[in-house]
Amino acid sequence: MGEMNKPRRLRRNPAVRNLFSETTISPRKLVVPLFIVPREKEAIELPSMPGIRRYTPSQITEVMDRHIELGLKAFLLFGTPERKDRLGRSSANVKGVVPTALRLARKRFQDEVVLMADVCLCGYAEHGHCGVPDEAGHILNEASLPLLADAAVTYAQAGADIVAPSDMMDGRVKAIRDALDESFPEVGILSYAAKYASAYYGPFRDAVGSAPAFGDRKTYQMDPRNSREAIREIIQDEKEGADAVMVKPALAYLDVISAVRRETTLPLAAYNVSGEYSMVKAAAAAGCIDEGRVVAENLTAIFRAGADIVVSYHAKEALEKGWIP
Repeated sequence: MGEMNKPRRLRRNPAVRNLFSETTISPRKLVVPLFIVPREKEAIELPSMPGIRRYTPSQITEVMDRHIELGLKAFLLFGTPERKDRLGRSSANVKGVVPTALRLARKRFQDEVVLMADVCLCGYAEHGHCGVPDEAGHILNEASLPLLADAAVTYAQAGADIVAPSDMMDGRVKAIRDALDESFPEVGILSYAAKYASAYYGPFRDAVGSAPAFGDRKTYQMDPRNSREAIREIIQDEKEGADAVMVKPALAYLDVISAVRRETTLPLAAYNVSGEYSMVKAAAAAGCIDEGRVVAENLTAIFRAGADIVVSYHAKEALEKGWIP
């Protein structure tokens, strides 16, 4: 009499394994981050992020076209202004690079794509912090909220389907929701609800020039030692009107993704951040890993932990090279 249970029967070949796989990575569930810059700041490729480029608004539709051909239809836009100031006011400039790119993309693609815009002051402020500092260098929570709300409304007006506040100021989801509801009630909010004060953001800060000029972000971004706190952040943002929530970074916080998944029915995103991307690239360049297999395994782990969508710099290359099973 044969064995009652023999799990290897469902692993015997790729077709069988694919049929019974519990986790599937779909291009429809991947979000592509794009860096938008003025022409004079254009870079062919970012040294700290091999394969990743910054684009001017005029290039954006061509760039998106190449992604759409692969089935990638969701984009998260980050901007760098021509000039920065203490308050990061250019984040709400209707003629800024992100609003300009949004208008061009919306006109070209209509509803074929999902356009998201990151809402934060760090890339627009000369000090590199996500909120407004006082003279002593303390980041002021309440003073930051109107600036964030103004930026969100500007992006909504330019054509964003979703605004994504990444600043971690308390109450910013409510401030943005109230501001949007006056003219753009249909625009959603994807909140970076559990964003940690992580060492994995270094290459991103190179890309947008947002490294803090003083101090760090530990007073407003989450302590990496905490996980229960993430649940409180998620619940609070849900109460304030978030339509979806995010955990950032992803790979070092799979336990947080899993815990958040159990606590909310909102769509859950995870950000496979720049440092995670660059570490894979560096290890592959050194011949230490099979890049394609590691990328597929990392993305699978993030989805398996409970993420509904994943923001990842690997998305385009992984599809082009057939790394995603």
